[in-house]
Amino acid sequence: MSKKHVIVKPNARQSSVSITPEGQLLVMVRAPANDGKANQELIAVLAEYFRVPKSRIQLVKGYTSRHKVIELLDEGHLD
Repeated sequence: MSKKHVIVKPNARQSSVSITPEGQLLVMVRAPANDGKANQELIAVLAEYFRVPKSRIQLVKGYTSRHKVIELLDEGHLD
């Protein structure tokens, strides 16, 4: 298990994952930030990035914030 700090940018042109100079994950998602759509896409994008099932990623903190903490229950590759 490991926790990661994530910054989410909703309404992006395309979904992507990058790393900030501070070492946080910056995740751009196409979904809008309403009704949990951006959070759902965040989980899907991170699952693909880390090569784990979506069920192995939990949102721990920041449900309504752009600054979130996620927990990986089973790690694939960590870049």
